[in-house]
Amino acid sequence: MIDITAKEVWFVTGSQHLYGEETLKQVAINSEEIVKNLDASSHIPVKMVYKGVLKSSDEVEQLMQEANFEKNCIGIVAWMHTFSPAKMWIRGLSLLKKPLCHLHTQFNAEIPWQTINMDFMNLNQSAHGDREFGFMMSRMRKKRKVVVGHWKADKVQQKLGIWTRVALAWDDLQGAKFARIGDNMREVAVTEGDKVEAQMRFGFSVNGYDSSDVVKHIKQVSDQQVQDLMAVYEASYNLTSSLKEGGSMRESLAEAAKIELGLRAFLEEGNFKGFTDTFENLGELRQLPGIATQRLMADGYGFGGEGDWKTAALLRAVKVMNVGLEGGTSFMEDYTYHFTDDKSYVLGSHMLEICPSIAAGKPSCEVHPLGIGGKEDPVRLVFNSPAGNAINASLIDMGNRFRLLVNEVEAVEPMQDLPNLPVARVLWDAKPDLETAATAWILAGGAHHTIYSQAITTEYMEDFADIAGIELLVMDDKTNIRDFKDKINANEVYYHLFQHKM
Repeated sequence: MIDITAKEVWFVTGSQHLYGEETLKQVAINSEEIVKNLDASSHIPVKMVYKGVLKSSDEVEQLMQEANFEKNCIGIVAWMHTFSPAKMWIRGLSLLKKPLCHLHTQFNAEIPWQTINMDFMNLNQSAHGDREFGFMMSRMRKKRKVVVGHWKADKVQQKLGIWTRVALAWDDLQGAKFARIGDNMREVAVTEGDKVEAQMRFGFSVNGYDSSDVVKHIKQVSDQQVQDLMAVYEASYNLTSSLKEGGSMRESLAEAAKIELGLRAFLEEGNFKGFTDTFENLGELRQLPGIATQRLMADGYGFGGEGDWKTAALLRAVKVMNVGLEGGTSFMEDYTYHFTDDKSYVLGSHMLEICPSIAAGKPSCEVHPLGIGGKEDPVRLVFNSPAGNAINASLIDMGNRFRLLVNEVEAVEPMQDLPNLPVARVLWDAKPDLETAATAWILAGGAHHTIYSQAITTEYMEDFADIAGIELLVMDDKTNIRDFKDKINANEVYYHLFQHKM
């Protein structure tokens, strides 16, 4: 359900008429070659489109206006081949609504020691042309990504690819709709938030629906649809004996399939990109959506438990960033700890809804009692997650701003089997250590719900925070509590003074 095939990044080059037509022709030739190379890069998931050499305020303004209104343009990469007087960019940059990346590069990689002359110097002036451009963006307080290095370098193309994926996610959120099926879990604070401010800040809307809005779609599901979906379950997962044909819980699997089909139909009809639910408002639903939610997340839908719409939106954004990358992304919750003298770990899980995109191997399809909700025992997928580097990220509403928290973690293999734990799970080592990470997380007001991803890194979240104009706090192997407290305090002042300008 995530289609990026038509999306484009526009590449523009800055110069001026001072250098004459021959120089400008060469600037254009060089720029086209760079764009052709970047368009072919495996790191950049969308088409890179060359949009010419901009030499005046009018040209800049026209291009920025075109970018704003072209729905397939997700952002602009700008490079100053020569010296482009930056005042000519003011009007256009003031109008630009799309994400901006400043590529600080030059056409040649090395200095041609034996042949270099002033003609060469006049043509290849990025070293100071981009600084002029950078000043103006800083003077305008313009948030942007800055990538430095030669355009052929793999590390440069990787950074451009990261920014492009974040720009895709931002584009996807504009006008996105999220369905809040029921309210949030009663008396819970962190899943609340200002949905109006979120729509103004991020571009997505959140509206409430009753479980009956889903149930009416469930009632339209045919027996053949249920049989077909159960066949998919049987082919995709290891069904326990009680869920197989003739098993004592086969009817539970059929009901889970009905719920998935009805919920999917509801989401498709409303053109939603994510949803939340709550066990306190199930209405006529016979079981809490377990495998349905897991499979919908695997297809790219955002999800947040207990009405947590902020996590649902963030999960959808990261799912878009994740397209085509190795590793998965899931809704997650810090559930319980494993304290030892040498090292402490977090066991992440949820009562049902962990995305199978992070599964190590083929998930097991099982049904177990659920002590909350007062409904029938739900079907769910149970699995461990593979070892490797990952992040946990949480989006929270601090009242005067949104805050994005990121904790870098390393998933590890569980020390022992978990034969009686009937949910999907992942065990991780939080950086720099659990004690420091949890202290910082709590000081920052981080939620118990997160998105967990082995596909993306902190750099993606940094780019996302810059595009959105929100606060970012990171817990990594360099974090110490004293400095972290200082940063929180400094940020309070910064966002109090400047939030209205962002």
